[in-house]
Amino acid sequence: MARYTGAVCRLCRREGQKLFLKGERCYTSKCAIERRSYAPGQHGQARNKKASEYGKQLRTKQFAKRYYGVLEGQFRHYFELAEKMTGVTGENLLRLLESRLDNVVYRLGFASSRAEARQLVTQGHYTVNGRKVNVPSYLVKPGQVIAMKEGSRQLDRMKAIVEANSSRPVPQWLDLDREKLQAKVVALANREDIDLPIEETLIVELYSK
Repeated sequence: MARYTGAVCRLCRREGQKLFLKGERCYTSKCAIERRSYAPGQHGQARNKKASEYGKQLRTKQFAKRYYGVLEGQFRHYFELAEKMTGVTGENLLRLLESRLDNVVYRLGFASSRAEARQLVTQGHYTVNGRKVNVPSYLVKPGQVIAMKEGSRQLDRMKAIVEANSSRPVPQWLDLDREKLQAKVVALANREDIDLPIEETLIVELYSK
């Protein structure tokens, strides 16, 4: 399964804002954006040129890809699915990305970052409707129940993760039972439920050329 294996802090610096790729570290003064808020590379501090319209569209797409931790081929696939759905294509795209199992696990506070959520899902720590699912890109549906496996709940690592993220707010489209460490997908996310600071219409414009 293809994935990005480089230094993730460089991605945040390139986009000029936090992507929250390293969990708790992103909320501390150790965050790369806090220490070096300019783009990476030899000429990072000299990049003051005003972006073209295409440049804005590209940066928006890159930001969304990196925020959710998907590569270009998969991101393009989600866009094509979004086009076929009823409704606004840009909002459909974000809704699909939010529906990924690794993102849901992160949103529930069962992982400290989407990268960690992807790893834990791959290792088989979570179930959907009582059945183990180890595919991070699995798209959840309304009515399904996502839970941490009984055996995983006893692991010190998993207990520490849940404790560290217990105060994280859970979106309204997920109904979390903290005692049972499970949640029901009430509905798919609406645009107002998605805290992604981008203009998704720019992505639609980019792919529509």
